Amino acid sequence: MATYDGMMAESIRIQGHGGQEIDGYLARPLGAGPFPSVVLIHHMPGWDEASKEMARKLAFHGYATISPDLHYRERQTLSPGATSDEASAAVREAGGMSDDVVVGDVEGAMRYLRSLPYTNGKVGVIGFCSGGRQVYLLACRIPSIDAAVDCWGGGVTATADQLTPRQPVAPIDLTKDMNCPLLGIFGEEDARPSPADVEATEAELKRLGKNYEFHMYENAGHGFFAVDRPSYRQQAAVEGWERVFDFYGRHLRTGAGAATGAREQAAVPADNA
Repeated sequence: MATYDGMMAESIRIQGHGGQEIDGYLARPLGAGPFPSVVLIHHMPGWDEASKEMARKLAFHGYATISPDLHYRERQTLSPGATSDEASAAVREAGGMSDDVVVGDVEGAMRYLRSLPYTNGKVGVIGFCSGGRQVYLLACRIPSIDAAVDCWGGGVTATADQLTPRQPVAPIDLTKDMNCPLLGIFGEEDARPSPADVEATEAELKRLGKNYEFHMYENAGHGFFAVDRPSYRQQAAVEGWERVFDFYGRHLRTGAGAATGAREQAAVPADNA
């Protein structure tokens, strides 16, 4: 008989920053477990279909996953029925998502995951676009994160004129406090982060002896995992997801460590561009 294969996905409520309840989306494998778990940080377009689809992908691969709605407060200010685009526009006008609020919301999602009887206590984070920046920040500010994946996070190397009251510190300046292994996935044709931004981040990680591995894909730009956008690059996306599951497998399932300071340039054929 084949191994049992099933999942459940549903909207939930979790206690986020300051004890405030916010919306979340939980996708989990069915079965006794114990399963590792992941907090998925959505991109700037918001808590949308694509974010929930990726949560289900992680659940299919055996990870109990929560994607918290980090735009929840702006959505409620507009109206409970506000769209992801409307909430995202409000966040942009306010100067981006508050770093402190993001930390509080993710800590709440982690507590929820660790309270579930079918999880193994290990929690990773993954984020895309602005969520990638937040992953880097979280890896430096939440010591209990077990593994972090930054997918093309722009703004990690923000300059002084790019800082805001909501985002007062460039995440790269917090690198000394990073306590978990970090996987970075980037496109060579991206402008935010540019290859130069990635190199600057890598230099700081290497200088401080942090446990990281970066993969840069040729002929790929921003958001190349997005199957519903022109930016999609099939080969790079397939390989990128393989890297994610290999990384999480080592750090959330077995606890084995990765080599410190690894960099790989991944070539993608030009006909995928």
